[in-house]
Amino acid sequence: MSVDERKPLLGSDEEDIELTGCGATLACNPRRGLHRYLVLIIMCFLSFGSYFCYDNPAALQDTMISDLNISESQFMSFYSWYSWPNVILCFFGGFLIDKVFGVRLGAIIFSTFVTAGQVVFATGAMINAVWLMDLGRFIFGIGGESLAVSQNTYAVKWFQGRELNMVFGLQLSFSRVGSTVNMNIMQPIYNMISQNFAGYKCLGVVLYVGGFMCILSLICALALSFFDKRADKILKRKVLSADETIKIRDVKDFPLSMWMLCIICVAYYVAVFPFIGLGLVFFEMKYNLSPAISNSVNSLVYIISAVASPVCGFVVDRTGKNLFWVILGTLVTIGCHALLAFTTITPYVAMSIMGVSYSILASSLWPIVSLIVKNNQLGTAYGIMQAIQNLGLAVISLVAGMIVDSKGYLLLEVFFLAWLCVALITGVLLYLIDAAKGGKLNQSAGERQKERELKLLKEAEDEEEKKPLN
Repeated sequence: MSVDERKPLLGSDEEDIELTGCGATLACNPRRGLHRYLVLIIMCFLSFGSYFCYDNPAALQDTMISDLNISESQFMSFYSWYSWPNVILCFFGGFLIDKVFGVRLGAIIFSTFVTAGQVVFATGAMINAVWLMDLGRFIFGIGGESLAVSQNTYAVKWFQGRELNMVFGLQLSFSRVGSTVNMNIMQPIYNMISQNFAGYKCLGVVLYVGGFMCILSLICALALSFFDKRADKILKRKVLSADETIKIRDVKDFPLSMWMLCIICVAYYVAVFPFIGLGLVFFEMKYNLSPAISNSVNSLVYIISAVASPVCGFVVDRTGKNLFWVILGTLVTIGCHALLAFTTITPYVAMSIMGVSYSILASSLWPIVSLIVKNNQLGTAYGIMQAIQNLGLAVISLVAGMIVDSKGYLLLEVFFLAWLCVALITGVLLYLIDAAKGGKLNQSAGERQKERELKLLKEAEDEEEKKPLN
């Protein structure tokens, strides 16, 4: 990957570049807020189709099980087959972004996989071939998580050092909008189409609707490629020399804090996404809710996080203290699962609070990576993090389905609580280790700004020393 696809667009060197022509205007200057936020909107929609289709099974859980005549374990395999390829491919996807494709071509390739996978998944439902649906989810998974790596890499490139936490929160918000729209429209679409089609054929037609949403991701990938290449040309970026590019063996040099972040990520996310995947029937059985209301409750995490994520990101940007927010988000989520497991309080309370706590954690966790690894390793680092996350999701999705089939939902909730405790313990340990080393990962916003200014001052002094004397 060349430096023009990796270096932050708003670095100090570029402030001195005098732009001319279209690049100097308010809307077309890559350094101006209007232009950057136009790019941010496109960036946010990059994974919209992917997230919309990821939870197609959850939105149609009852329907899918009855139309295809499958068990809960077979149903959860649709999530496992999505996750399995990403156990390895997320890492290589990130490495390919850093080393081979670059973020622009990588995003286009991965969004193409997303679209193709959804079409195969829908075709499998259309002909009642579960094996083909599994294959479709496998193909979809090849692109889905690597596309998210591309999105994260774009975010750091365009916004590192400024509103990064808010940008991550806003991206998460748009992704959750995709999931929320899916949860609330797929069943009504199924009911409408069932007037002309029946059974698995109706299911197949409904899933084809998701294919159109995936095309949106592909269009956004093409648009981002155009704007990013144009910005690099205007800002006259240099090509990265061969000895500066990342090598696979560099991964062994990632610090312990990076691997602890991976543990927090997988231990937290396996208590959220598999639960939502199985939540529809849980709410029907425990709270005697109708399928429509259960779907609404199940989608509350996504609805709340769609609104709360950019707000939480803004708060983290203004306060810093990322590790504090990670620990707080984990603690609150533990409380939410405890309410669902051991009380009969309306699930609206727990799911709404979980939406906020999920937003807090995601907005504060993912930007920490940019504080730990070098810019030219970000794609690989995010790829590794999501690869480990998907290993956990693949295994836990299968285990969760088996627990429900054999032991019921109470044991499932205890299982999720145990994973959240792992995330909490790891977060506290990371906090203590970071504090012993100076507390870089938990600095306040003011401390980070001061450190950034000192770094820029030192770089400027170094440049002055290199200049020949007249």
